[in-house]
Amino acid sequence: MEVVADERNSTFREVYTVRFDEAIYVLHIFQKKSKKGIATPKPDMDLINQRLKWVEAIQKELYGKKKTKK
Repeated sequence: MEVVADERNSTFREVYTVRFDEAIYVLHIFQKKSKKGIATPKPDMDLINQRLKWVEAIQKELYGKKKTKK
């Protein structure tokens, strides 16, 4: 899930996951700097995916399951 907010001529994005019943994890917050296109830059996507894998591992360790919501 992604939240987009405009603040003082800047756009910020917050990416989080609600895949788990136990918690909502904020995976990344960043300022969108590109003036064209809506795609999230690859370095940001790589970081988001890395953090999601980390969260999935934590969930599995703590609760014995990988995902609870689709």
